[in-house]
Amino acid sequence: MTDWLSPGGVAEVTRGLDLAGVFANGLLGGVLARERNFDLFGYLAIGVVSGLGGGIVRDVLLQHGTPVALTDYAYIPTALAGTLLAFLFDVGKQTTRRPFNVLDAAVLSFWAVAGAQKTLDAGLGWLPAVLLGMITAVGGGAVRDLLLGGTPGIFSGNPLYASVALLVSAVLVICAELKVPTLGILVGIAVGTVLRLTALRKSWVLPGGRNWKPRSGLDRIRRHGEDS
Repeated sequence: MTDWLSPGGVAEVTRGLDLAGVFANGLLGGVLARERNFDLFGYLAIGVVSGLGGGIVRDVLLQHGTPVALTDYAYIPTALAGTLLAFLFDVGKQTTRRPFNVLDAAVLSFWAVAGAQKTLDAGLGWLPAVLLGMITAVGGGAVRDLLLGGTPGIFSGNPLYASVALLVSAVLVICAELKVPTLGILVGIAVGTVLRLTALRKSWVLPGGRNWKPRSGLDRIRRHGEDS
């Protein structure tokens, strides 16, 4: 019953969840392409970028071989399958329902732990692992949003997303330092999924900029004199 916790089992579970994320984000890319009335090529381009972009950016930055999306032949067809589903059927309304939100939150968390673990395996330290875990989770969506001519959603006050990925990556790194990486994967995915769903339900967002400006002592004295 614990075979899936062995290194080989973890690798298989990791790959399966990774492909689930590729499919889900390829589907989301297709939904956005439908909203803009793209043709088939537009669907495929946006879907592939959405599903594979984060992992490719991570692997290029690591410089440890060809990106896995180009060496494992399951990745591109999986992204295309999600995109074509959105091309053939109008699934846009389904993406706002709870099952899709749960899948999206779980995929975000998994990609974060997968990116952090791969960075540690490449011999880099804890800070690069946390950052590349986050990039793995949100990079594809950010590049997709740029291609669509908009501001990436991670910058525009959406419910907690990139910050959740950072937290999940940190959980994995801490557990890896404690020599329990499998526990880090399980706890990271659980914490990230719950936090992301809670943020969606309660509309939690990070604070924006403030217009506060420091005033010199002379300015305060002048204003006090004018008021009196």
